[in-house]
Amino acid sequence: MKKRWLTGLLVILFSGIAAGCGSGDSSNNSGEDVVELDMYSWRTEDRAAYEEIIAAFEEENPDIKINFNPFEATEYNTILTNALVSGTGPDIVQLRPYSGAQTIADNGYLVALDDIEGIDNFDESYLEAAKGSDEKLYGIPLSLNIGLIYYNKAIFDEYNLEPPETWEEFIEVSQELKNNDVVPLSVGGREAWLLSMLHGVITPTAYDGNAFVSDVIEGKADLTDPRMMESLNRMEELTAYLPEGFTALDDNDSQALFYTEEAAMYVNGDFQLEVLENSNPDLSIGVIPGFKEEGSDEALVMNWVDGSYGVVKGTEHEEEALRFMEFMASPEFGQLFTDNLSRVSAVEGVTASHDIIQQIMEASEVNSTPYLMLVHYGLGSPSTKGIFEDGLQGMYLGEITKEELLEQAQENAERAAEEGVEKLEMIEEE
Repeated sequence: MKKRWLTGLLVILFSGIAAGCGSGDSSNNSGEDVVELDMYSWRTEDRAAYEEIIAAFEEENPDIKINFNPFEATEYNTILTNALVSGTGPDIVQLRPYSGAQTIADNGYLVALDDIEGIDNFDESYLEAAKGSDEKLYGIPLSLNIGLIYYNKAIFDEYNLEPPETWEEFIEVSQELKNNDVVPLSVGGREAWLLSMLHGVITPTAYDGNAFVSDVIEGKADLTDPRMMESLNRMEELTAYLPEGFTALDDNDSQALFYTEEAAMYVNGDFQLEVLENSNPDLSIGVIPGFKEEGSDEALVMNWVDGSYGVVKGTEHEEEALRFMEFMASPEFGQLFTDNLSRVSAVEGVTASHDIIQQIMEASEVNSTPYLMLVHYGLGSPSTKGIFEDGLQGMYLGEITKEELLEQAQENAERAAEEGVEKLEMIEEE
């Protein structure tokens, strides 16, 4: 019997399956048989946009109807796990990136998508976010997320400030803002992931960016490397320019400081742009996509693939679900995604009508580095990313030293690597 081991994302729970799961059949206005496919997502806020996107697919494929079922992001993992384990789930699922997709694929719940038409529309590095341990592709990459520093143009103009291009300029600008009783940078520290996001945005030029990433991949460096200590020194220096009591703020609090113009800058992903614009339509927003490395003319942009969509193995309508995967791999889908959601599509060749989105797309294409903790340290239960960002909270609260933080994160990374080797051996045995 095939062994099933569930780590990280997959927790065996059989209760609470969402009502109405599973696909069905009906007919369209012409009397033709129509296959209905259920599609799960964790993006409830994207429902209206997906209805537009799905309508375009259904117009070209009148024999298929897609039922988009989004759930709250905090509940999604459990709901999806329940559905997959019990066999009552959807036909198409949104997959968490990297370790999230790998765990589900390794447990045999997904259909391999290597032969899907349109795979060549993606950068090879983006496909890595949706592969199993067997190196097969199990998801169609959805979007490329980019970490940003948002800034208030009006506040910068008021104090005759230019958006900083280097870390040193950032400190100078922050000090000037602080001198004028303006909160320089709004960040929430109550939610640990916000701190690893902050680290990912402001420190790549401290830890030597892609050179360090290459050394990690090749086994020449680990998290106790002096370059990582330098990144924590930068995080520590930043404390003087964060809101008072920032460790008690969540992301909603942090956003509010920015869109009410109490803070001049705010750190998060490009996916928050629409939220900020809707919160204050009069806000004049600019973005700093990253800092320049010494000797470089271009900012080093932190990015990562945020999720993908896969087909559940065992669906009664695999052929139709695969047809939708081909649509998701097409430039048509990529353009619809960008136009309707103001997000960066993972499909190459897409242009954005929103000036800021186009700006960060171009910056990312020129000079980018991966979200270090998510892409390379997302494995393990708990994940090394989780240990690291929890450690950042402890560092800011004075409960842990920088040295202890890095040592604990590296110990967890080594344990996670050992688990990965054991997992791969089990797959090979099967």
